[in-house]
Amino acid sequence: MNIKAIVTLADSNYFELLEELILSIKSHPKSKEVSICVLDAGLTEEQKNKISKSIYSLKKAEWDIEVPKYKVFKKEWLKSQVSRAFLPNYFPEFEKYLWIDCDAWINSWDAVELYFKGCNKGKLAITQTMGPGYRIMSKVKWLFPHVAIIKSQNYKHAKLSGIKELDARKIAFAPHLNIGVFALEKKSSCWDVWQKNLKKTLSKGKVFGSEGLAINLSVYVDDIDTEFLPLNCNWIASNLLPKFDDGKKTFVEPNMPNNEIGVMHLAGGIWISGNDMRLNKNLKINIETLDGLNTLKSLRYQA
Repeated sequence: MNIKAIVTLADSNYFELLEELILSIKSHPKSKEVSICVLDAGLTEEQKNKISKSIYSLKKAEWDIEVPKYKVFKKEWLKSQVSRAFLPNYFPEFEKYLWIDCDAWINSWDAVELYFKGCNKGKLAITQTMGPGYRIMSKVKWLFPHVAIIKSQNYKHAKLSGIKELDARKIAFAPHLNIGVFALEKKSSCWDVWQKNLKKTLSKGKVFGSEGLAINLSVYVDDIDTEFLPLNCNWIASNLLPKFDDGKKTFVEPNMPNNEIGVMHLAGGIWISGNDMRLNKNLKINIETLDGLNTLKSLRYQA
């Protein structure tokens, strides 16, 4: 049996994306070395039957931490904000877990190998959302020499969640960690730290984004052992569009040396005339090639 698992979660609305993620995994010969596991947050019976032969295991996602019902009424997909911090409880037979959001897909297997290697010795393997050309997530407006208004996704969410001021400041300008792709060993102590912080963030703050805030606190406040991987391991296209290498028929980073994209992540959506590419595969966007030409392409996985 494989000791490594790739895990994701989906509801019925994101089923097409789930199928594409599975297909992108299986398109790589080395995928035989990993098992595909899915957490069900509202799939239909027909959808579950459709993927059953393509995956190792399908389990119903639970509220692993109690969340007030009014916050999550008819929002089963929000279980992703809790359940991914408890993967060893769902799939205890594995030694290593690579989580990939279902609105992402694998373009190069090199990224998968980096994640599994990066999480050795209990480390959290994850990518910071900071790099050449990436959209700046935090801003400061100075009012006086020693007084400023902080505009930070991490800081704002931390304050809403009742995190103490000193800790909120520590993560305010730290490079944001996107929890949509990460790897951890089953035996890692990071799980306990993450779960502790997740209980804090869920107690007062919003459910959406709580697990991301918790992992940022775990890294930048609790100082868990972390292996930061390059941007192409979790390329968030809404922050910066990739380029296309027409010769090799693959997406690459837009800046030199134009490394091949490992995981293409459509977090935040790719919006065209008010429509999200995640929900409409026929949508295409203008992408520059390495030859300096422009071409219309979908950023969804193409079998």
